[in-house]
Amino acid sequence: MAEQTLSRPAAARMRASPSRLGAAMRRNGAGYLFLAPWLLGFFLLTLGPALASLYLSFTDFDLLTTPEFIGAQNYVRMVTQDPKFAASMKVTLLYVLLSVPLKLAFALAVAMLLNRGMQGLPVYRAIFYLPSLLGTSVAIAVLWRQLFASDGLVNSLLAQIGIEGPSWISNPNYSLYTLVVLSVWQFGSPMIIFLAGLRQIPTDMYEAASLDGASPTRQFLRITLPLLSPVVFFNLVIQTIEAFKAFTPAFIISGGSGGPINSTLFYTLYLYQEAFGYFRMGYASALAWVLVIIIAIFTAISFLSTKYWVHHDD
Repeated sequence: MAEQTLSRPAAARMRASPSRLGAAMRRNGAGYLFLAPWLLGFFLLTLGPALASLYLSFTDFDLLTTPEFIGAQNYVRMVTQDPKFAASMKVTLLYVLLSVPLKLAFALAVAMLLNRGMQGLPVYRAIFYLPSLLGTSVAIAVLWRQLFASDGLVNSLLAQIGIEGPSWISNPNYSLYTLVVLSVWQFGSPMIIFLAGLRQIPTDMYEAASLDGASPTRQFLRITLPLLSPVVFFNLVIQTIEAFKAFTPAFIISGGSGGPINSTLFYTLYLYQEAFGYFRMGYASALAWVLVIIIAIFTAISFLSTKYWVHHDD
């Protein structure tokens, strides 16, 4: 009798649960319907290919034959037998270490200049932001190659003042720096974010500092940078990731070769060569996952370092 008494509420809950589930589906059905395209895209176009590439990184696969599982041989070969891996990593790290700080410094300088207030500020913002919209396009990379060619506009301008410019693109001593200049030229996106952050700093803090006799440099070091540090951190992480993923400028300027003498052989360009030049898809997948790990390490280091230099408003 007791078992029957105890089982009735349970049976009632079991009978009620389908109706509750149906009510919940009817109540949230519109939300799930709107989420469906994103969920399909995430699982079919992002998560699925990522997991597939992780499996392929442990195989010997050339698009024409069945993937053959070889364990960690691709990763071992990468570290011990592939000089191009080390060369591309060196070029990419140098590019990141040069382009990211220079771009952020230039973007912050322009943002501070615009923050002073001037007529036609929206026009200036649009003009400065335009390179960020066009900088990763093939057309801009082609234009950049023409500018820095041996007979390009840069050398023509230098010739006007009696300087014979080098062949920027074909000289391994200068080719990478032309890409760094192109990256710095695309300062518009971090500049807009810096400008928004500067607008959030109270002006009365600068007024009080001026009354105390603080110089503009001291105000910048003691007020602007500490209060802007969360924005600096955000831009640093985003621009570092973008620099590691840079591909189009190096591909167009070097003609897809990474030359001269591998001086513009970005990691992503080498990955592309292995995947679509030699059809070593398994090895290219391993290269891709190494890049993911490297970006994750740099991002983790950035987050761990925030307690030393990022100041949050409590």
